[in-house]
Amino acid sequence: MLATQNVTMRYGGRTLFEDVTVSFNAGCRYGLTGPNGSGKSTFVKILVGDLEPQTGHIQRPRRLGVLRQDQFAFDAFRVVDAVIMGNRRLWDALVEREVLYAKGELTDDDGMRLGDLEGVVAEEDGYSAEADAAALLEGLDIPESLHERKMGELQGGQKVRVLLAQALFGRPPALLLDEPTNHLDLESIHWLEEFLTHYDGTVVVISHDRHFLNQVCTHIADIDYETIIQYTGGYDDMVVQKTQVRSRVEAENAQREKKIAQLQDFIARFAAGTRSTQVASRKKEVERLAPTLLASSNIQRPFLRFDVKRPPGKQVLELEGYCRGYDGLPVIRGLTATVQRGERIAIVGRNGAGKTTLVDSVVNNIVDKGTLRWGHETQVGYFPQDYKHMIAPGHTAFDWLRLADGQAGLEQVRGLLGQMLFRGDEAFKPTQALSGGESARLLFCRLMLEKPNVLVLDEPTNHLDLEAVIALGSALEKYPGTLLLVTHDEDLIRTVATRVWHLTAGPKGPEFQDYRGTYAEYLTRG
Repeated sequence: MLATQNVTMRYGGRTLFEDVTVSFNAGCRYGLTGPNGSGKSTFVKILVGDLEPQTGHIQRPRRLGVLRQDQFAFDAFRVVDAVIMGNRRLWDALVEREVLYAKGELTDDDGMRLGDLEGVVAEEDGYSAEADAAALLEGLDIPESLHERKMGELQGGQKVRVLLAQALFGRPPALLLDEPTNHLDLESIHWLEEFLTHYDGTVVVISHDRHFLNQVCTHIADIDYETIIQYTGGYDDMVVQKTQVRSRVEAENAQREKKIAQLQDFIARFAAGTRSTQVASRKKEVERLAPTLLASSNIQRPFLRFDVKRPPGKQVLELEGYCRGYDGLPVIRGLTATVQRGERIAIVGRNGAGKTTLVDSVVNNIVDKGTLRWGHETQVGYFPQDYKHMIAPGHTAFDWLRLADGQAGLEQVRGLLGQMLFRGDEAFKPTQALSGGESARLLFCRLMLEKPNVLVLDEPTNHLDLEAVIALGSALEKYPGTLLLVTHDEDLIRTVATRVWHLTAGPKGPEFQDYRGTYAEYLTRG
């Protein structure tokens, strides 16, 4: 059983949640939702035991599977060992057993201890540990050739997948996963969805991927109104239920306030008269009808709208025999395609297939071989996967945005910042102090200000909460320009894509498939 009782967490004068009593049951999969800053990661740390609540206590099973966010903690260990460390009891037994066997001559006490350790290894399925770890790694696209390598030799995205395998290892009775789909490609996400759907323990997952939450979750635990409310179903089911509950309470309050006004009018007219008994009765009725108190929601909804300053020519981009590589190795080879005005292209493929290389090289006009031609009057707006270098330190958010367009008026800049939730003094926050989500929202402000007729977005949802991701999808669906989109958010692809480019690292080198149609049609192709 994983449960909380009367848990409260406050920071300064701000309450994240108060007197929260919830249970997370075996066989159920809970999405923990709420906007950035609502306390999702804090609540998971409390469940794990990394953080003590200010009041209340936690009931947790003997072992938890936890997705660790520190990518460097296991750099000195083999990849397969890092996975097995997900079962701490087994790992400690294996390490101690190896030390004893290395002694050569064993005492009677050593022999007895070895017997105990072999019992632990057997109980924890330790004799198949490396095979089980390898199966998890393969499912998460970590090839066998990397299993014996040190964690420090892996790339950041690969490390995240190994840490996810670590959390899943040994099928612990409860899993706590904080943004498990970050840095995963669509095929790995589908594998994880399938794994979790058949997992018979308790799952609590934080994710900004709406499709993932709808596919995986049987319940949603939503942090809002300074508490945590559980809803049955996936994310979309929660939104409907939450809206219905709020609307019903507001309607009931309106009826009560109307009735209270009538009663108070009676009390005011007859308080000094001979109808004191009726007046007293009406006062009691007013107390009984007091409206249900509604705490304020902490959800903030940004507003995005991408316009086009001027339209381009009919043909926006032409690639012919286009090649791009690094250190003599081809990443993109012989790509030939033409992009017409208004097309919205989703670029998909496994991690390492060259998606980011393609969009970055095209935006920056880098050609190793072949031709790359942008069409007449094209103006490109770029949102790179790593955008830290694009927001220079030493400015406020307001000043940095004004630098993007010196002709923009003060009210226009403040309006855009307000749309993206930089309200009041937040508009003057130093750029070096911005969080990942704030930096992303500021870049979107710049794209809205510049009004490019081509948008190239590489993993734009990585640091956005669900409200912002949904707003982005709506804005891109209405965008009149041309779009090149790299994302692992399946709902976003389904919402906007009219064409799919699939990159693969084939046995004879990089391969490219061009499918003209929606993503749903692409998935059902013959």
